[in-house]
Amino acid sequence: MTAVLLALTIGCIAANAFVMVADLARAKFVLANSAEVGVKPGLLPYLGLLKGAGTAGLVIGLAGVPPLGVAAAVGLVLFYVCAVGAHVRASVYYNIAFPLLYLALAVCALMYFVAG
Repeated sequence: MTAVLLALTIGCIAANAFVMVADLARAKFVLANSAEVGVKPGLLPYLGLLKGAGTAGLVIGLAGVPPLGVAAAVGLVLFYVCAVGAHVRASVYYNIAFPLLYLALAVCALMYFVAG
């Protein structure tokens, strides 16, 4: 089970690194999704930096500082709970799978560090 959680934690790192770059680059799909759920474009760099901080924390956690990995995973879980909430608040359900997937990956990362 630990090997599976480790693989999912690495997947969480990769997924968040990808979406962080997309946020910072203001990719079209990010702008469209943000507009649908009521997030102003000016907030995207800050959201990208939060995802980047979570990604870095997970990497540092894997590199030997597990408490930072726990903190980063908790932060990402909270972030994606809010993202899912934004989709629900805006009644945008057709693409809610993406924040749910990112939330599931963050929960798996948290499980990995807690089980550690």
